[in-house]
Amino acid sequence: MTKIRLLIVDDSAVVRSLLTRELSKDPAIEVVGSAPDPYIAREKIVHLSPDVITLDVEMPRMDGITFLEHLMAHHPMPVIILSSLTPAGCQTALRALELGAIEVMQKPELDVSYKLQEMIVQLVDKIKAAYVARYQFADPKLQREKPRSTPMTAMIRTTDKIIAIGASTGGTEALREIIPILPAGFPGVVITQHMPERFTESFANSLNQQSQMEVREAADNDTIHPGLVLIARGNYHMVVRRSGARYYVQLKQGPLVCHQRPSVDVLFESVAKYVGANAVGVILTGMGNDGAQGMRAMREAGAYTISQSEESCVVYGMPKEAVKADAVEKVAHLDDIPAELVRLVT
Repeated sequence: MTKIRLLIVDDSAVVRSLLTRELSKDPAIEVVGSAPDPYIAREKIVHLSPDVITLDVEMPRMDGITFLEHLMAHHPMPVIILSSLTPAGCQTALRALELGAIEVMQKPELDVSYKLQEMIVQLVDKIKAAYVARYQFADPKLQREKPRSTPMTAMIRTTDKIIAIGASTGGTEALREIIPILPAGFPGVVITQHMPERFTESFANSLNQQSQMEVREAADNDTIHPGLVLIARGNYHMVVRRSGARYYVQLKQGPLVCHQRPSVDVLFESVAKYVGANAVGVILTGMGNDGAQGMRAMREAGAYTISQSEESCVVYGMPKEAVKADAVEKVAHLDDIPAELVRLVT
């Protein structure tokens, strides 16, 4: 059995030791080394040839973002960012995603055992996703010309339509290729993207600055309406409910579903129940099977369902599982999804 060779880069000896101990318990992962700063990490990358790196962003001698920029320019490889929950940490982590990091995770909370165990479970999944991730930016043959943004127009006809989107590994950048293209009067959009708490707020704010629609992190009881995109808050499942003609969201915790909180399945199953044929479901790049059964429920309830194509995914996991579950009506390249959504609601 081939193991995933992992290098841990973090200035905290406690974190390096903890991650080495916990991640080594998984039979698919071999921690080949650790480094307290990017200079030592650079040498260990050369000598140890890791498959995946976990990278802290606040380190001495060189910060993680500068190191990541150099790494992606000269030796691109899968990197998972481990960051604090400070506002500055969230912004830095989003910058890391723009530079090519494959995932963002909250640094482990050493004093809360159950949170630590949940974090390790999710980190193991992300390491496995990073290992199979496709670095299409390194292959110019796989690039396609990006579509231009749809110009702002009169209000699109939106009778009770809701767009539900689920994504994981690579999803933040995929959403940047979809949401900013949608016109201001587009039907309400609800999104579950696997991200830690507080990172979702920073991501929503960043996406809002690029978009014609309003984009924000969902709050409990938010009404879903045209022109608004709601992104599930990290560490909270988001469900859609209906009261008369009003659709709204509720946030709740509860156990992980498919190793995730928020879970795409939880969102999609609520959309199937309360929105039915008035919904459109989209499942984007990501590792694992979260969203497959929920999308199957949506399709059976009459919703139109779309999955991202294999060639345009960073990780063809969640879309693949949805296709296998007979949950998908149309497979589309990432670049074609915005136009397909506009076509479906006009």
